[in-house]
Amino acid sequence: MRVTAARDGREARRAWNSGHYQMVVLDLMLPGESGLDIARWLRSQANVPIIMLTAMGDETDRIIGLELGADDYVPKPFNPRELLARIRAVLRRASETQEQGSGEVRQINFAGWTLEIPRRRLLNPDGAEVPLTGGEYDLLLALLERANRVLTRDMLLDLLRGRQAGPFDRAIDVAVSRLRRKLEDDGRNAQLIKTVRGGGYVLATDVERI
Repeated sequence: MRVTAARDGREARRAWNSGHYQMVVLDLMLPGESGLDIARWLRSQANVPIIMLTAMGDETDRIIGLELGADDYVPKPFNPRELLARIRAVLRRASETQEQGSGEVRQINFAGWTLEIPRRRLLNPDGAEVPLTGGEYDLLLALLERANRVLTRDMLLDLLRGRQAGPFDRAIDVAVSRLRRKLEDDGRNAQLIKTVRGGGYVLATDVERI
């Protein structure tokens, strides 16, 4: 595993523009430019997986980071072995998705929408592409593969991040909220992702695999 380190936002942008990276580990407490600004900029450049390092208990920054499309977060201080495990888990998920897309062309149709697996694209009922972050794509695919089944927050976190939820872990709630807004933008699918009180979430629609 080869690593490039950047001490601030300027170095991070320079490194990104001069290399090719499989993922980014981003500390929100960068000197000068905010790590959130860098995350926003990275998301405008590519769909690279991002793990954010946040201060313990700093829930506001953590939620904003997730809303920007972070794939995972690690509160400081942390055990380096835990960070390495999170990195490997995120890279493994990205690799598995690429392998799925390298074979036969597949897509999932649901409620007029189309998810193109090889290209990781979501098309609305009018055929226009709706941009998804890596985390949003993984969440939608997990829900579609288990359509009409209730998935708890723990189950979704385990599927997407390989870990259990803490009592105040809002990662899945934030991701579901973002995905809902994108699916409901046209006003035709307000009830696609339903909340089951005390249970979790369910994608309430039939799907067609092609």
